[in-house]
Order: sequence, then structure tokens, then C-alpha cells
Amino acid sequence: MLLCAPTMTVPAAAPILTTAAMRAAELAMTARGTSLAELMERAGAAVADIVWRAAAGREILILCGPGNNGGDGYVAARLLAERGAAVRVAASAAPATDLARAAAARWSGATERIEAVDTAPVLVDALFGVGLTRPLTPELVAALGRLAHAASRRIAIDVPSGVAPDTGAAMSPTPDFDITVALGALKPAHVLLPAAARCGVVQLASIGIATAAAVTTLARHAPRTPDAATHKYSRGQLLVIAGPMAGAAALAATAGLRAGAGHCLLNCAESSAAPAHAVVHDTAPLAERLRDRRVGAVVVGPGSVPSRDFEAQVATVIAAGKPLVLDAAAIETGLAPLSAAAMVRPPTILTPHGGEFDRAFGTRGASKLDRTLAAARHSGAVVIHKGADTIIAAPDGRAVAAWPGSPNLASAGTGDVLAGACGAMLAQGFAPFEAACRAVRWHIDRAAQIGPGLIADDLVTTP
Repeated sequence: MLLCAPTMTVPAAAPILTTAAMRAAELAMTARGTSLAELMERAGAAVADIVWRAAAGREILILCGPGNNGGDGYVAARLLAERGAAVRVAASAAPATDLARAAAARWSGATERIEAVDTAPVLVDALFGVGLTRPLTPELVAALGRLAHAASRRIAIDVPSGVAPDTGAAMSPTPDFDITVALGALKPAHVLLPAAARCGVVQLASIGIATAAAVTTLARHAPRTPDAATHKYSRGQLLVIAGPMAGAAALAATAGLRAGAGHCLLNCAESSAAPAHAVVHDTAPLAERLRDRRVGAVVVGPGSVPSRDFEAQVATVIAAGKPLVLDAAAIETGLAPLSAAAMVRPPTILTPHGGEFDRAFGTRGASKLDRTLAAARHSGAVVIHKGADTIIAAPDGRAVAAWPGSPNLASAGTGDVLAGACGAMLAQGFAPFEAACRAVRWHIDRAAQIGPGLIADDLVTTP
């Protein structure tokens, strides 16, 4: 039941909490003297503010479910009516919680049946939000679809009804929404597909809950600006190791320079890849080059294929102890030496796409976020689980969701560019998690700058 897809954005550096973590935060507030009724009033007021602006004088229809999400809807309806908005309420069932019953009792207008209610230009989904753990009934799916199709503005409270809040899975066919009002903190569904694509513009409404979180959305990162004392080696020297498909390593090496490294070596037997002339072709034996103290980070994997020689090469690179990016074939190859008990693990970033991730870490797990966190703990490395809903996870439990990415990056070679950018950030001295976040931000921003028709070469040739 997909309508015309809305613009998709989330606030930068915003906290992301699971349903259980959000409930714990709410209970912590009640222990400090703020009642759940007061929190519902705040939530409803925040929704009313956003709906008031979005409606711009048009009639509003709020769909209220039986739980506390419906309670938020009743509060919003009352406050909108007090402002003079033309607002109607339709319910899928009678209020079933004390909070929802109290909120409904304060709504002075009529409450219609959702199955028979007339359409309105502005639709607000307050049916279930994060409280739903099962699919919607076919009758409710049909009613929601009919009303959403007729509306010119669709707004969901907390998460669209019919999606799993903690995994982003679609439990039911759900319309696309123009705005989703996240209450207190974002939820995983706001940044994980397929649900994230249905949320539209996610607006974070503060309701006074302390929401410190180990998982956030991607922040905005300003590039490091060289000063007068900076020289090419102080900006960081990056070593990229070429494989049989030398063009991939050339993309990574050129990306390393574009992303801020001061000097980049492309270690290869031949110079046929023709990267930017600023990239230095390096034919020194790898073991010798790895002993060079000026080399601040190493990228291995772009354009490589599994083989015994490649396994030995990856093991040599890991044993050198330098900050490291493992991409493509190097990811699975490098997991065993990374996990070796005798090995002092170097600062490492892994950059798998979905297929590489599944082969390296398996397919089991509740969500992409959970799986990526588990992979980071297992490998001891920062993991960038690539895709439109990229997740960056660290072994210590921190994670960042880089939604929305750029669909223009779904093109051959863009992953090699990201690997080079990660290497550049490591070479400049950033710790692996920050390096990964900065590289992903750089990658997305470059794609946005270039736009449709992007090929990987554009990312490293466009000024």
C-alpha cells in the first residue's frame, strides 16, 4: 500500500531507543515525580504543534487506537480544537488503558467509527505506534489505506501503525507518511528498512525525558582544516594495496586524498590503474612498506579475490598493527587472524555490504542494528554495514544509523570509495568509530552534491 514516497530525513545526532529502553526512561521520569499522564499531555501537545503547522487550516482527522498512542491522539485532538482547528476523531476500538480513557474523556467532540468515517485532507495515525506487536487486521488495513489515499498530508505519531518499532519490519501493508513525530527519542524503525522509507520526515519531539543513548543518528561532521604548519605527512599517509582488479584500489586511493589524507601510496606491481596523478605508485615489497613509520593507515580488499596468497597478505597487514580498513574479500579473510588469541588487534574498520556481511557473520538476528552490534563485538572491529540504511557499530556497544543514505550510491565502485575515505580518516588520526562516521558522512554528502547519474569516479573527481 505504497503511496507517492515523501521526502525522508531524520534529525542529526539524535538518540535512538528501543521500545523497552523508552519505557524504562518514562518510568525513571515517574520515579522523579513526573506522572505518565503529564508525559502524555506533553506528547499530545508536541503532536498538536506539528499537526497545526502541517494542516495550515485544512480539516484534520485523527485515528485513535485503544492504547496510549491513541491517548496521545485524543490529547492532540483536544488541543487542536482549542486552537480553533477543524478536527475530527475516529477510533478503531474503545480506549483500553487508564491513560487513554482519561485522555478520551477530555475530548469533547464526537468519536466516529474508523470503518465508516469520511476522509479528510490531513490524516493523523494514532492507532498503535510502538505498542503493536502483531499485524493489523485486514479491516483496519483497508480503512487506513482508504483514508491515507484520500489525504494530502499524512502524519504518524511515534511510528506508523503496522511496523515493528524495534526492527523496522513491516508487519502489515502500511501507507507512506509525510511526517512521523518521534516522541522523546527516535526508534529503530525510523532508521531501518523497510519501515524507515514509510516514515517521511521524522521530527523529534522533546517531552522532557532524559534520553542519553548509545545509538544515535549520524552527526554532521566538518572536515578537519589544515593550518599553516600542516604538511602532507602530518595530514596522514595512506597505503592502499591493489588487487587483481586494480581500478577498485585506484578508486580507494584517490578517495583517500579527496577525504583528507595528505599522501597516498598505491601498492601494486603495475601502474595500469591510472588513478589521480597525486596518488603515488608504490612497488616496494609489502612487508617493507608496512615498516614505514609514516604510513598511518592501510586499506586492503578493494579489487581483491580470495586466494592463499591473499590470505597471507591480509595476515601480514594485520600483524603490522597499523590502523586498518578491511573491505570486500579481506573481510572474511581477516576475521580469523583478527580473532587470534596471540594477536594484538589493530584499530580496524570493516566495510561489508549486505551479502558480504551475511557470509562473514551469518543471517540470524533481530534487526540490522542488532546484527551489526553483534558483529562488532565478535570481530573487535568497527563495522560499517552498508546499504540505504547503513549502520556503523563499535565493539563497545555504540552505534550510528546513517539513514537516509543516497540511492545514487547504488553503483559499482562506490564501496571502494568509502573504504578509501575510511582509510583517510584513520590516517588523519581519528579513532576507528569516529573515522567510520566521518567517512560515511563524507560519502553521503559527496553523493548529494553530485546527484542522479553518479558513478563512483565522480565521487573522487568532482571538486
